[in-house]
Amino acid sequence: MNKNFYILDVFAEKKYAGNQLAVFRNAAGISGEEMQKLAREVNFSETTFILSDEQVNGGFDVRIFTPNEEVPFAGHPTIGTAHIIRNEILGGAAESVTLKLKVGQIPVTFSADGYSWMKQVEPKFGQRHQPEALAEVLGLDVREIDDRFPIEEVSTGLPFFIVPLKSLAALKKAKVNREKYFVLIQNTVAKGILIFCPEAHEPQNDISVRVFVDYYGVPEDPATGSGNGCLAGYLAKHHYFGRENVDVRSEQGYEIGRPSLLLLKAEQRGQHINIFVGGKSVIVAQGGFI
Repeated sequence: MNKNFYILDVFAEKKYAGNQLAVFRNAAGISGEEMQKLAREVNFSETTFILSDEQVNGGFDVRIFTPNEEVPFAGHPTIGTAHIIRNEILGGAAESVTLKLKVGQIPVTFSADGYSWMKQVEPKFGQRHQPEALAEVLGLDVREIDDRFPIEEVSTGLPFFIVPLKSLAALKKAKVNREKYFVLIQNTVAKGILIFCPEAHEPQNDISVRVFVDYYGVPEDPATGSGNGCLAGYLAKHHYFGRENVDVRSEQGYEIGRPSLLLLKAEQRGQHINIFVGGKSVIVAQGGFI
């Protein structure tokens, strides 16, 4: 049974930044139960399993696991796994690959500047929430939440609360109260919380993001492609920057020592929003479980 794997840093401009990912190849012989155990052993926010080095019906079958459970979609695993497929399986020449995930087929294209771009499924907008409820969970004063925009559940395959804050100071200050967090998510579709503000640590970036996903065994995620995809749709829908189309640089992970960069694009066409999330991946290790 093959248990060879790669470790990558995803949404990273260099090694030892971004979000860590383990990718297993030719994993069809590994049971779902053992995949979950391997993901828990690795203990990154996600681990992926490419079932075969051969394409099936135009795409590669991939499963994604957090330390706690399998998920239908996640962003940095999609980008990182596509990087492995292109460079380690296909020889580095492919202009695009398609991952067949539980959420459906996700195409990833590769640009000459080293960025990989995934087209996410169209966002679905769900329940809205009162600022007071999220302020309690996040340890913030309700006045630090930007009430010009709603707190809203959004999903492009994995749902998140999108919470707009007024300042970088508020974003840095946020600290999740786990007891109140688990009470909040008892009756909601979304389990992850994404907070963002229109200020950045680096002058070349546009927004700062933090993501809390304790439900999946990850107290804070350093780079969240799925959540940032939801955010891109949210920014477009609510004309956050005064326009319906979005093209921004989103930074994440600074508060936990894993600075990350995600490129977000959203194109609104009538009632539809097309979402693209881009980033770089760097292979840092490879090995095998015995």
